[in-house]
Amino acid sequence: MITFKQLEALYWIARLGSFAAAAEKLYTTQSAISKRVQELETQFRVEVFDRSKRTARLTEKGTEILRYATSLLEQRDQFIERASSSEVLIRHFSLGVTELTAMSWLPRLVQRVRSEFPRVNIEPEVDLSASLFERLMNETIDLIVIPDVFSDSRCVSVPLATVENAWMAAPEVYTGDEPLGYEDLARFTMLMQGTRSGTGLVYGRWLAEHGVGVARTIPCESLVAQVGFTVSGLGVSYLPVPAMAPLLQAGRLRRLPVKAQLPQVRYAAYYRSDRDSNFRKRVSELARESCNFRSFFTV
Repeated sequence: MITFKQLEALYWIARLGSFAAAAEKLYTTQSAISKRVQELETQFRVEVFDRSKRTARLTEKGTEILRYATSLLEQRDQFIERASSSEVLIRHFSLGVTELTAMSWLPRLVQRVRSEFPRVNIEPEVDLSASLFERLMNETIDLIVIPDVFSDSRCVSVPLATVENAWMAAPEVYTGDEPLGYEDLARFTMLMQGTRSGTGLVYGRWLAEHGVGVARTIPCESLVAQVGFTVSGLGVSYLPVPAMAPLLQAGRLRRLPVKAQLPQVRYAAYYRSDRDSNFRKRVSELARESCNFRSFFTV
């Protein structure tokens, strides 16, 4: 069966003049490009490139195949562009978010996307930032909303909003009012997210920059678990202030008096630049308009 990957390999080799340039353009290896061409030649039982030449030169039959390949690729792109409009028939759109977004403003975003694109089937997925970013790079997810801690030239990053975090604990963990310094913080058991978490990366770096050597940590890959452990009095933790408002008001948590304020965590929507459709752009715009980290927590 002929695939678009094979046709893309043929198109970009012919346009850029070499297998290596085509591999770089398509973010793959030269051996993968060669394999796609060989598969194409096997399908048609003809040679597409003249291998007696030092440069990638099409055979006469290869030139004919290229014309059809170009037409098919253009039609595919037109179809994708059309499918991204509000008149789309049916489109499955996978949207990856972290727990904080899922528990705060995701319903608002879903509602707005459905209102503008009523036939789009949204498939939300909740995971850690690093896992979502890896899936975006592997093209198994369409768009992700995570802390803005990753950088890759293959991605478009659309800034959304920032989240204020603060050190918190159960009231019995620290009863004083004296402001805590770095050395004071280090004496507590810390409930921390790991390096797979965008927020965990931000505050792991912050602690390292300020030389805070924590004596004991309890890893929490889940925000819900992190909140539960903190309310249980197992240690101190950095938690999103807007989402914790009900627990703070109910006296289940207290905001610790700390001399140094934590940096805010910036969130962004990411999508692949080589999948730069109007639909992805529009969903990113709707995410920016919807983004508000108020809590859905109940006490």
